[in-house]
Amino acid sequence: MTLPRQGVAGLLLAAAVAAGASYVASWFLPLPQAASIAWKGAGVGLLALYAASRAKGPDGWLLAVVMAFGALGDVLLETHGLVTGALAFLAGHLTAIGLYLRNRRRLGAADWTVAGVLFVAIPAIAYLLPPERAGAGLIALYAAGLSAMTAAAWLSRFPRTLTAAGAIMFAVSDLLIFARTGRPALDILPMGLAVWGLYFGGQTLIALGVSRTLGGGRTS
Repeated sequence: MTLPRQGVAGLLLAAAVAAGASYVASWFLPLPQAASIAWKGAGVGLLALYAASRAKGPDGWLLAVVMAFGALGDVLLETHGLVTGALAFLAGHLTAIGLYLRNRRRLGAADWTVAGVLFVAIPAIAYLLPPERAGAGLIALYAAGLSAMTAAAWLSRFPRTLTAAGAIMFAVSDLLIFARTGRPALDILPMGLAVWGLYFGGQTLIALGVSRTLGGGRTS
């Protein structure tokens, strides 16, 4: 018996949430490194498959690519380090910007104001956070892509309570990483939970907001 397309999508979404939520358990288990890395990548990787299972046109496939870059970044951070992982995430941000700009809503002055604040504030904060100032410029450069993605999500027709909120959560997660790096006192469990929870929760909201809107759901 073959599951209908919506049934497959629902199972993939449930599996993604289960994988992402349970990943925290891997921090306390004596797992091989490969298993821990695979667990980390599984959550957003399954979101990519969820998006692909619902894709009906170019925008749906762009969402799948955004999620795939996110999963790749999760894995590369562990296997190849911060810079390589950040490049994968940046590729995802650039893809997301294209998706969001293809789907802009009718915009007023207030919309542009909020987007402008997000675009300026995120890289400015990112630049100020690192205690080691030598890398602050590169961090701000990455954060410029992150801020452009967040601002574009706000300007898009996708639900702000899902997609824009998810993009902002992603940005806050990265800012927490920048604040924690080089500060051993902040390398604690609550910070790790906040970083992962905001990141994975944000990716999930982005996937839901875009896929449901492209599938004919409401926008707001």
